[in-house]
Amino acid sequence: MKIESILSEKYIALNLELETKEQVIERMLSIISEHSGVKDIDRLRADVLRREGEMSTGIGKKIALPHAKTDAVSHPVLAIATLKEDINFDSIDKEPVKIIFLLATPADMLAEHLKLLGRITRLAGREDVRERLFAAVKPSEVLELFKLEEKELPQI
Repeated sequence: MKIESILSEKYIALNLELETKEQVIERMLSIISEHSGVKDIDRLRADVLRREGEMSTGIGKKIALPHAKTDAVSHPVLAIATLKEDINFDSIDKEPVKIIFLLATPADMLAEHLKLLGRITRLAGREDVRERLFAAVKPSEVLELFKLEEKELPQI
């Protein structure tokens, strides 16, 4: 499963002006609240926040990846946002974040969930990809970036 196959322009938000981790998570949830895969947004919120409470999903290199394996979605759901200003996300590298990926997969799709987390981490972990995400001004540019980059990666 490729990132571009579960992402669309309507779930990409650029240069958001937010100040806290909580605001970021709430905004990401609002972006996907009408997604066809979301069955229960309140359950999804609870599951994402529970996972975040276990350990920060600030994975380093200015990236946060709030996620959940949950029965609140019927199929994988992904949203991406960039922030106008870096914010503290309690990241493992102690650095603030500027790119956020929100991923939710059905609870019974553990293998796909892990593969998608790995794919996102591998691509967004590259400095050139992050720079192009920071520079994007239209959601279509982000979608095109993942289409191009995923041509180089094997299908998972």
